[in-house]
Amino acid sequence: MPSFDIVSEIDKQEVRNAVEQANREVSTRFDFKGSDARIEQNELALSIFADDTFKLLQITDILNNKLVKRGIDIKCLDLEEPIKISGNKVKQTITVKTGIETELAKKMVRSLKDSKLKVQASIQGDSLRVSGTKRDTLQEAIALIKKTHIEFPLQFINFRD
Repeated sequence: MPSFDIVSEIDKQEVRNAVEQANREVSTRFDFKGSDARIEQNELALSIFADDTFKLLQITDILNNKLVKRGIDIKCLDLEEPIKISGNKVKQTITVKTGIETELAKKMVRSLKDSKLKVQASIQGDSLRVSGTKRDTLQEAIALIKKTHIEFPLQFINFRD
């Protein structure tokens, strides 16, 4: 029975490379001279430290550019509100989301059922398996999921006949 999986994965090594490149650019830029601006990474949690909110926004922009150049979709970033830590210094935490949340998976299953396509969708942890009788119906299901404008990066893998 033909099937495919819908997942949301990112390459952790590419995220690490983008953070290192962003830190390198921040350390060499003239407008950050003498400031304690940096990005720290702990697995998929990023912490941005800056002297003020303007510099924080600049560092976030630099990081976004580096992530996009490395092929990481910035829709998977969950930005928290900046907080003041000491004096004028601010900190912002960014979480890199991976896997499909159950709410989003249920929404995709519902849209597949409502479309009357002859496919079965099952939630398997942080992925979604879609199976059907024909390849063409699975390709229609992929087109339907892409057309629903989900604000989360999705990949379609393991397409099997």
